[in-house]
Amino acid sequence: MPCVIVDCAIYRNGRRTEGPADFSDALDEARAVGDSFLWVGLHEPTEEEFDLITSEFTLHPLAVEDALKAHQRPKLELYNGSLFVVLKPVTYDDEADTVTTGELMLFVGDSFVVTVRHGEGSPLAQVRQRLELEPEVLRHGPASVLYAVCDAVVDQYTEVATELQLDLEELEAEVFAPMGGDNRTIASRIYSFKRQVLEFRRASAPLAEPMSRLAGVGVPFVPERSQPFFRDVSDHLMRANESVEGLDRLLSDILSAHLAQMGVQQNDDMRKISAWAAMAAVPTMIAGIYGMNFTHMWELRQPWGYPAAVLVMAGLVFWLHRLFKRRGWL
Repeated sequence: MPCVIVDCAIYRNGRRTEGPADFSDALDEARAVGDSFLWVGLHEPTEEEFDLITSEFTLHPLAVEDALKAHQRPKLELYNGSLFVVLKPVTYDDEADTVTTGELMLFVGDSFVVTVRHGEGSPLAQVRQRLELEPEVLRHGPASVLYAVCDAVVDQYTEVATELQLDLEELEAEVFAPMGGDNRTIASRIYSFKRQVLEFRRASAPLAEPMSRLAGVGVPFVPERSQPFFRDVSDHLMRANESVEGLDRLLSDILSAHLAQMGVQQNDDMRKISAWAAMAAVPTMIAGIYGMNFTHMWELRQPWGYPAAVLVMAGLVFWLHRLFKRRGWL
């Protein structure tokens, strides 16, 4: 069991204190002393490793199953004796242009918080360190941990949305540049970018409803004095979701513009091909006629016949070239 425990501590009056090693004794001590709660942090526990947590904190089996299997949508569930929240932290690798999501589960109850982390990119370590430097926040109990974690995850959404916006502006400039890059790679990059935005939306969009509920009334273990803080997180989340939706719309518009550019380029290429084919057809036609070798072609017996035919062919090709050039076909 100790291999999956990231951290475990009792917080009394906003200050970290050392408590009993046994979870049951530590929880009893936190409940016996006012203004205290127990915070246990776990990383990818197995079912056997989580059994002790389940029995000591009386967690609902359905919530435990979700916490162990992961791959859940962001949500808020109410169970007897605990509040179960699922969050999906997001990170963005600017070099690889990939969005990566993790999973973060919180069990909030009477004088305890249990956090379960899956994957990378979780802000839990930074959140705990920051809260321990702000005892006036930790005095609000388990709800303060829930708020701080939600706020950190939503802040990550805002940062990733800003980075995606910058990369999208670079892609947009490349698409609309006078001398654009390889059209084949641009199309694949747009589709890849759209997949990353979709991955981001799967993490951020479903969280709007849980944040709205936490900002309202009637949620156990979330005191009324904490609601304004969750409203602030909900407002930040709304702005992040609006940014993601804007990115998705812009990507669709850029893709449509790129496809239109491809169509225009293809039409321009076809006009050039047609113009060159027309210029090649004129001398071919004249040469073909002379190649028929009719007897009654008086110019065949004239010394200037061959040069005259060549000059006519060259003149007609030159005239066609000027005509197509004037009309923008060449």
